[in-house]
Amino acid sequence: VREQMRCDIAVLRQGIRNANDGISMIQTADGALSVIDEKLIRMKELAEQAATGTYTNAQRAIMDSEFQQMASEIDRIANATDFNGIHLLNGDQSGGLKIHFGTGNDAAEDYYYVSINEATSSALGLNNVAISTQALAQSALTMIDSAISSKDEIRANLGAMQNRLENTISNLSIQAENLQAAESQISDVDVATEMTEF
Repeated sequence: VREQMRCDIAVLRQGIRNANDGISMIQTADGALSVIDEKLIRMKELAEQAATGTYTNAQRAIMDSEFQQMASEIDRIANATDFNGIHLLNGDQSGGLKIHFGTGNDAAEDYYYVSINEATSSALGLNNVAISTQALAQSALTMIDSAISSKDEIRANLGAMQNRLENTISNLSIQAENLQAAESQISDVDVATEMTEF
């Protein structure tokens, strides 16, 4: 009984480390998404500038050049963001990463999945969006709003998963502590009784 308890304690402690790794992974993805957020804000600013009638199409072409660079930077960030060699924002993990923390392999008790949706410019709906004319710039404003909403949804989901993992860690810590106390009671000798017996 004692050895089984010791095994469970060790596994729970590793589960806590696994859950903490999951939180670190989520924070890595969220940090990259905050940079993508900055690029989207700049793109909307450029689209707003190009949407007004006080610029020529030649001037809009210059704005569009920066706009396209921002879209390329979003793609670069999405494709480069990884945690321990696992790419997070390029669509590879949309099926979810299994975070295992329990002592068994029961889906209801021992693990759950963290899904991270793709955050490339095309996944955000910004494929072939341009601001080189006033009409294109005006329609780009709506598309960027939609992209910002999609990005916000990814970040909100990650925040919820981080909170869930933090609660899981709290619960695992209590379980490990209680098991440790129970294991001690089983293992430790009652000195007064043993001295009497002696």
